Amino acid sequence: MRKRFAKILATLGPASRAPDTMRLLHDVGVDAFRLNFSHGSHEDHLANIQTIRNIEKDTGRPIAIVADMQGPKLRVGEMGDGLELRYGDTVTLRLSDGPADGDIVHTHPELEKILTPGLVLKFDDGKLQITMLSQTEARVDVPGLLKSRKGINVVNAVLPVSAMTPKDRIDLAFALEHGADWIALSFVQNAQDVIDARKIVGDKAGIIVKIEKPSAVDDLHSILSIADAAMVARGDLGVELPLEQVPVVQRKIIRKGRELGKPVIVATHMLESMIDAPTPTRAEASDVATAIYQGADCVMLSAETAVGRHPATAVAIMDRIITAAEGDPILWEYFEQTELPHEASAEDAISRSIETIARTVEAKAVFGYTRTGSTVQRIARERPPCRIIGLTPESGTASRLALIWGTHPVVTDDPENFEAMLDHVRSLAAGVGLVQGDRIMISAGVPFGVPGTTNTLKIDTV
Repeated sequence: MRKRFAKILATLGPASRAPDTMRLLHDVGVDAFRLNFSHGSHEDHLANIQTIRNIEKDTGRPIAIVADMQGPKLRVGEMGDGLELRYGDTVTLRLSDGPADGDIVHTHPELEKILTPGLVLKFDDGKLQITMLSQTEARVDVPGLLKSRKGINVVNAVLPVSAMTPKDRIDLAFALEHGADWIALSFVQNAQDVIDARKIVGDKAGIIVKIEKPSAVDDLHSILSIADAAMVARGDLGVELPLEQVPVVQRKIIRKGRELGKPVIVATHMLESMIDAPTPTRAEASDVATAIYQGADCVMLSAETAVGRHPATAVAIMDRIITAAEGDPILWEYFEQTELPHEASAEDAISRSIETIARTVEAKAVFGYTRTGSTVQRIARERPPCRIIGLTPESGTASRLALIWGTHPVVTDDPENFEAMLDHVRSLAAGVGLVQGDRIMISAGVPFGVPGTTNTLKIDTV
């Protein structure tokens, strides 16, 4: 098993798509791989999926696959050699498929529906900015050269567009057909975006909502209540929110995710300098550690592993930073002192008890039988100071659990009765690093094999 509890999600790309490189990334610490559907062909993604599943078979360790949808990214149109925006100048914004002719052009009819005086638009990841004076005229606030196809960010407005474009629907169908474990939705604005996606995804995969719009932050509780996980997408979030608010919002999302029992991934610029450099900056190391101290379930590498020069080193260093943070007693004191809301259910009563018992008897692991993964996820929410072994007969559930904090998934049959359960767990103990005399706990539902019936907690000794 990994020595750490928080998980590492790595993005695949030209620097990491070779099977030997992917295997190396897994061996040095990757628990889940991200397929970025903003880039690459379906043939590329299928080859990556097949390689990941082969690594699973070779290692016997489930791996989560996250299919990240591109979403409705707004961009300027064809700008020729570019348009120089000068501070204080008045410029015209218009809908066009043709050349710029001195104006800022875009190709999104939906954008025109919300262009009102005072609306702020940012271009090229926030490098340039204008404020609308009318529906078509704008004042340049942050000058620079605007080039073709650069992104547009609309600040503090809800766009009348779905989180899924026609391209996303095609990519989503492909990802589900080939067994993606998680679907990441980009530019989610409200709960309806998640409801629309759920109609397509169903229970075939978990839904990760990428929080990168201020409207999603405002509607966070409703969105996370029906999603399965969240990603703090700090790139676009940092463009549309004041920069100083991003750390505050990050902590808010992590806290809300833990309250609801939904894993949270912190992403973007975590070890950005390692795209070129063999070591990160001290500030980047601190950034990763901060996410762990805040209670993040998972941290993500983007360009560092997709196009960087040192993908395996980036993973290894991230692994070391997480392990060091988790070795600090202050982190576990924070987990212990954090008050969480609980439902009046046997599942929550048992999950809550596991954390207390683990500390009291110094248990080394809790074995949780599950079919859907929900029981293990509720246990992980409590942050018990011991390993969580997720036992499931469903390979898809096992792969999905690979993204959950502290969880080591194992694909295995359900026991036939209580005595068989004890024998089964004891036989698995050595394979997950336990030794004779270790105290363990077992969480299960009786009768076995019935989803949603977790009602039993057993304390045992290996």
